[in-house]
Amino acid sequence: MNKSLFKHSILETVRFHEVDILGVCNNAVYFNYFEDARIKYVQDLKKNFALKELLEGNSFFIMVHNECDYIEPAFLDDELKVYTRVNFVKNSSFGFEHIIEKTSSGKMIAEGSGVVVHIDKVTRQSLPLPEEFYKAVNNFEDNVNILKT
Repeated sequence: MNKSLFKHSILETVRFHEVDILGVCNNAVYFNYFEDARIKYVQDLKKNFALKELLEGNSFFIMVHNECDYIEPAFLDDELKVYTRVNFVKNSSFGFEHIIEKTSSGKMIAEGSGVVVHIDKVTRQSLPLPEEFYKAVNNFEDNVNILKT
């Protein structure tokens, strides 16, 4: 993945309870880092683009796909920068891409992606994304595929 495409990032520090006896960060923890980054991304998008309908009232997001490629391990107390971007938006779903970089070396240690679906809280069925979401993502991201029909 090309890091220059990513405009959003958060910092994480590998904590004691996230490592094994050798001090290596457990592979499942990377999904927690991705989740933290996705939540912060959506919160920042809502704040910066005044998205009113998103995650309020009758809707929420649910993960339907998540993947990670591990390139190099992280260790106890490593500071990690988690880059996040939306790479596509469909009618009721959108995809994230992530890069995790070790700040001390600048090396990419993992990359991943995921898909979330916008869901109606009552019916538990997919719900079209509001038009304002498309506009906000398109304004924030340089290379996002809008695949709305």
